[in-house]
Amino acid sequence: MTKVLLAEDDPAISEPLARALRREGYEVDVCTDGESALEQALLAPDLLVLDLGLPTMDGLEVCRRLRAQGGTVPVLVLTARADEVDTVVGLDAGADDYVTKPFRLAELLARARALLRRGVVEPAADTLVRIDPDGRRVFLRGQEVQFTGKEFELLKLLVANEGKVVSRERIMREVWDSAWYTSTKTLDMHVSVLRKKLGDDASQPRYITTIRGVGFRFDAPEE
Repeated sequence: MTKVLLAEDDPAISEPLARALRREGYEVDVCTDGESALEQALLAPDLLVLDLGLPTMDGLEVCRRLRAQGGTVPVLVLTARADEVDTVVGLDAGADDYVTKPFRLAELLARARALLRRGVVEPAADTLVRIDPDGRRVFLRGQEVQFTGKEFELLKLLVANEGKVVSRERIMREVWDSAWYTSTKTLDMHVSVLRKKLGDDASQPRYITTIRGVGFRFDAPEE
């Protein structure tokens, strides 16, 4: 699963941004100071989203030290200091791209996807399910299948966590942006539709398994 490290000390920014990144199917860790950001970035996540105005060590120094210690993770900088943009991107800091605050969420996600695509190996043509997040397209055994918006988001979340159980609470939070209290009939209905479109047998599912009392797990067995 793609791992994104978000280094941002303002919860008004970090919380909605982390939710949005998780909806994209990424695993997100959040840190709130520069020293911990550097420490975690050296563990090689797939992307570092780095605010410049961090306590203990500013983002510019985090980036410089990361590169000096051999860290190659792509770095997307968040900055409210437009006068430092050229220094961050073009000179010695080593950032790969930047977004200035206030930013549009769609733009930030697009830039994150672009950085994550660098060096990513495309899945084989016979992969059961391939998801194109940019085009919001789904390919089943190489053939495109049409999904509604919620079906797409649900399948993307399950596929991103292949082999792992995704709880009903998490699905309702990340796909429907709501808390789970009692009934999740809407979720069950969408899972039923996904199974039909994937050619799954509801009585003996191979791809989307119900884990009673917990949630669902997506598996893509070799065929």
